[in-house]
Amino acid sequence: MAGIYIHIPFCKQACHYCDFHFSTTMKKKDEMITALIHEIHLRKNEINEPVETIYFGGGTPSVLSNAEIDQILEPIFSLFDVVENPEITLEANPDDLSTDRIVALSKSKINRLSIGIQSFYEDDLQLMNRAHNADEALQCLKTATQYFDNISIDLIYGMPNMSLEKWRSNVNLALSLNIPHISSYALTVEPKTALATLIKKGKIANTDDGLAHEHFLTLVEMLENAGFVHYELSNFGKPEYFSKNNSAYWLGKKYVGIGPSAHSFDGENRSWNIANNSIYIQKIQTNELPNEVETLSIQDRYNEYVMTGLRTIWGVSLLKIENNFGTDFLNYLLENAAYFIKKEQLIIEDNVLKTTLKGKFFCDGIASELFWVE
Repeated sequence: MAGIYIHIPFCKQACHYCDFHFSTTMKKKDEMITALIHEIHLRKNEINEPVETIYFGGGTPSVLSNAEIDQILEPIFSLFDVVENPEITLEANPDDLSTDRIVALSKSKINRLSIGIQSFYEDDLQLMNRAHNADEALQCLKTATQYFDNISIDLIYGMPNMSLEKWRSNVNLALSLNIPHISSYALTVEPKTALATLIKKGKIANTDDGLAHEHFLTLVEMLENAGFVHYELSNFGKPEYFSKNNSAYWLGKKYVGIGPSAHSFDGENRSWNIANNSIYIQKIQTNELPNEVETLSIQDRYNEYVMTGLRTIWGVSLLKIENNFGTDFLNYLLENAAYFIKKEQLIIEDNVLKTTLKGKFFCDGIASELFWVE
């Protein structure tokens, strides 16, 4: 099974923390849609297995109309072998989800919404420069849950000066709405973002890793007590509600990324499109794929498997390490993992290396210590 990702590079306004590729002007929206459809045609032979997931990410895909979304979906269904009931996700912002829009989406091919709530508190939303307000966040979910069964929301923790009580309130409100999937991330200060500038100027307090860790442990406890499975570092789902799209990435399945800055993976090669809307459109118009391609070495594939495996409940299979990479890689992994096993941050169960609750928050750092470095 494979997946298709479509990057919609438009947003109404720039969130202070975001470093994804997007534009706040919609001037090239029609040209972009035409280019996306053209790229789908250009890449129709890249996937020779059934497509199980289609994911509209961004940016803010919900700035597109339902008709525009259908325009993009049509060639995917006509050119690829799409399974009977694919997971088709639309990332959406609350301010785009009026009752009429939600009803219309529920009658379309979209069957999963990923809604960027981030917080139910007005001051948090203003600090992040989100386009929606707290009332819109709450109202859109009350309506969406009447028309969609499969809904995910994003929540951000580790906000400067966010009390534990306030964070608990955010999580409790999400639980009260019976949302079956929650993706939650620590607020991260990325270079060249507005957030980094505001912190540097002293207008916003810097993030606190200790506070973020406390929020994370609280989140894990609350969601697991509510019946969620913590199946990936930042993702929690009720049984049967794991994101098939994201799980495919972590399990090393093939996918094609359509649009500027979108990434693709065919099992051996990784490619990424140029992160420039104008150049992307110009290249596509001349039937040229504006991408760079990297063939992954055995070290790259080992490092990637260790990194993604430690983030998930599926862990890193020691048998797979030995079979796919060889005994030297297995011995290297075990030797370097011993320190973290002693610290009770890693554990080996049924021949699988996994993070413990104690180590989960630090799994990316732990993984980097297990990487094969020439």
